[in-house]
Amino acid sequence: MLPAEKLSYKPGSTLTTCPYCGVGCGVRATLHSDGQVDIAGDESHASNYGRLCVKGSALGETVDLDGRLLYPKMRVEADATQPLQRVSWDAALDQVAHGFRSIIEQHGPDSVALYVSGQLLTEDYYIANKLMKGYIGSANIDTNSRLCMSSAVAGHKRAFGADLVPVCYEDLELADLVVLVGSNTAWCHPILFQRIARIKETRPQMKLVVIDPRRTATCELADLHLPLKAGSDVWLFNGLLSFLARNNAIDNNFVDTSTNGMAAALDVAESGCVDHGAVAKACKLDPHDLLTFYEWFAAHERTVTAFSQGVNQSSSGTDKVNSIINCHLLTGRIGRPGMGPFSITGQPNAMGGREVGGLANMLAAHMELENPQHRQTVQDFWQAPRMAERPGLKAVDLFHAIESGRVKAVWIIATNPVVSLPDADQVQRALAKCELVVVSDIIEKTDTNAFAHVLLPALSWGEKDGTVTSSERRISRQRAFLPTPGEARADWQILCQVAQRMGFKGFDFAAVHQVFDEHARLSAYRNGDAFGQRRTFNLSGLSGLDQKQFDAMAPVQWPLTTLASGDKRGTPRLFADRRFAHPDGKARFIATVPRGPQYATDSDYPLSLNTGRVRDQWHTMTRTGKSPKLADHVPESFVDMHPQDALLHGVREGMLARISSRWGEMVARVQHSGGIARDSIFVPIHWNGQSASDARVGALVNPAVDPVSGEPEFKHTPVRVEEFRVAWYGFVLSRSRPMLDDVTHWTRIQGRRFNRYELAGRSPISEHSTWAAALLGVDTADADWLEYQDVSAGIYRAVHVVDDRIDACVFLSPRPDLPSRAWLASLFGKEKLDDADRIGLLLGQPIEKGVDTGPTVCSCFGIGRNTICDAVRKQGLTNVAQVTACLKAGGNCGSCVPEIKKLLSEILVEEGA
Repeated sequence: MLPAEKLSYKPGSTLTTCPYCGVGCGVRATLHSDGQVDIAGDESHASNYGRLCVKGSALGETVDLDGRLLYPKMRVEADATQPLQRVSWDAALDQVAHGFRSIIEQHGPDSVALYVSGQLLTEDYYIANKLMKGYIGSANIDTNSRLCMSSAVAGHKRAFGADLVPVCYEDLELADLVVLVGSNTAWCHPILFQRIARIKETRPQMKLVVIDPRRTATCELADLHLPLKAGSDVWLFNGLLSFLARNNAIDNNFVDTSTNGMAAALDVAESGCVDHGAVAKACKLDPHDLLTFYEWFAAHERTVTAFSQGVNQSSSGTDKVNSIINCHLLTGRIGRPGMGPFSITGQPNAMGGREVGGLANMLAAHMELENPQHRQTVQDFWQAPRMAERPGLKAVDLFHAIESGRVKAVWIIATNPVVSLPDADQVQRALAKCELVVVSDIIEKTDTNAFAHVLLPALSWGEKDGTVTSSERRISRQRAFLPTPGEARADWQILCQVAQRMGFKGFDFAAVHQVFDEHARLSAYRNGDAFGQRRTFNLSGLSGLDQKQFDAMAPVQWPLTTLASGDKRGTPRLFADRRFAHPDGKARFIATVPRGPQYATDSDYPLSLNTGRVRDQWHTMTRTGKSPKLADHVPESFVDMHPQDALLHGVREGMLARISSRWGEMVARVQHSGGIARDSIFVPIHWNGQSASDARVGALVNPAVDPVSGEPEFKHTPVRVEEFRVAWYGFVLSRSRPMLDDVTHWTRIQGRRFNRYELAGRSPISEHSTWAAALLGVDTADADWLEYQDVSAGIYRAVHVVDDRIDACVFLSPRPDLPSRAWLASLFGKEKLDDADRIGLLLGQPIEKGVDTGPTVCSCFGIGRNTICDAVRKQGLTNVAQVTACLKAGGNCGSCVPEIKKLLSEILVEEGA
């Protein structure tokens, strides 16, 4: 491991782009000579105008080298139980190239595969696809974007003729009606949500409708929340299509001149969804609320319907997308300011991956793999020896093929499928059987890396250089401002070096701008009516950039062509000319027949599992899990369920519960948010084998996929919930890692100057003092050791003090309602404990009032619930603006505003009572 202090830091400020969601916010990163990084929003970037959410603001806490993979490693011996050993880059690259080449020679090109990620930069993605599809000659390259956005891609292609997002962020501000479908925008795309919130403040007549089975933070701003039954979206939008047709909301001129297929789509919609009462029953909605939504949609021409994973992650996801698009086509609400269907992407470069053909059924530059003319175009441009001729294996099918032995080598890049894929235990079985597993990653220990034969160290955010594309087609630069740690390399470089070792030409790039230039030139190659290939995706205005021009490239939206004046102008919105990408230039209505989720609940598995993100974490937490600022809001995995369901299934809030499906099981803590309907539960996606003992929700998720897009059904899996019986609950705060071998259940949470562990055990503890000392690795005979025990109540507390500073503490109880962790965490920042602190530690609570700030609400400023509630009560605060003026809470990214509103409401009700 290379210590951070041995790196040479060049102080200065760099404009770059956030590596989290698809909003694509601009970031100003300021590096200091000691390696510390200050993060601020880029005021000039059109995606965020200087604002950042709490995850983006905390990026400076995630760039340390703790846990980093810094050197190539290989499994030198055949024994899988033996650890990987450090090797040279030459040895590792030779092993990968030889392994892939020999397997291809014996079994053909379809016996190998790449599984990549929306975390990659566009240049990395481009090289991976060029290698696999144009040189190896197989389309067995898929991406974790398959798990979140492929239904949107398929819907766009069916309706528009290509994967084209027609709107821009400004349209959300120009609209008179914004409809958010299957999107907890307040938490998952906070900067977009705040743009909507600010406009709504200045223009109160603007309507916001949220369509989501859960009542999320996003609903706090909504004029109308439709908590539809999970999976019933097509019924809802077919009903809307029928309503619009019957209430004279059709743009006949647009439909007649610019679309095909309306009659067939309307026939299907009216066959079962003409009666809004019947639709309300199918969707489990209040008929009055449903009719209100339909009337608002009909009345507001400037309507944007933004959708995300709640729509896409379904076995009928593509039909859901098209049912939404149908309503915009019928009313002609597309191609003009303030209107259109809007797919909000989940990952920072999901869009860039789609541009270069990142999915197994696509070609680079928005060309079609199954189109012979397109294949020939790409092959000629690349001078490729062997083009893939048919689609490859999509993500879920790919790992089944690995388990069956059809795919014998896989290279996984910048993703963690053992955690993130559905039926995740099957992914484990597949990788355990695979002849050659290569993983490129920035983190050494992940659930997936445990199965690797070769580990290749990649550059992380702040170290790598290239481009990403946001949800609104805006290409932005990610720029390096940190030195390269250890022997890490850029993903595009690693791929090129393997390709060269496999004997392939066309991978001799010296710098990343050369890769981008080839990508831009391909987008314009044989692109035009003269070639019979009029493709909307066009970056000709960015081709030919040298290093200096590439470094200075400003964010811009494609398509981008050079005008006679030499100006390079992007395109904010598409289809203004009412010309689409189908050969006849017309958009297509798609007849969408409603159907429920593939697996229905039953007596054995009576609850429907929904999965998704929480506010302050990202994917499998390899980055956000490092940040103490992000750890406090939701510190451990949970199962959110209705109180009546909890009672029925024998679990209580704060207790641990086992959640089981036909595919796997996990353990999480029960909570009641008040936003979950009967017969359903919600579990977050982030926790994994490195952060918790048994919290991979992917192990539960069913493997059903959409038949068109191949996207898995993450939003509906039949499960059951039952008590996870334990003898005791507890937690540890410690500067060093405790011995967890005898602990049944644990979760690790990053703190400042310590790690926190939430614990539970099934075996009763006979001798608490001895057990606690062993857990913390302390010889109590020579230690400053404080302890308290109530034998009858089963309560035990112990504290280890070193040089008057708290080193570790452990709190145990037979009940889950243990003392506040926030107060204890604050003690780790003290250079010396005073007498009051020591007394408080034994009592289990602080002596001084106001010291315990409570669970974090505003992560940006570290403001706890107790602090907010005390200020509200003492100063008579009645609205969020007053809370912000008093405490700053809610004054940065605004993600906590819904929670502050909820606290205000609870206190007002309490005091009114």
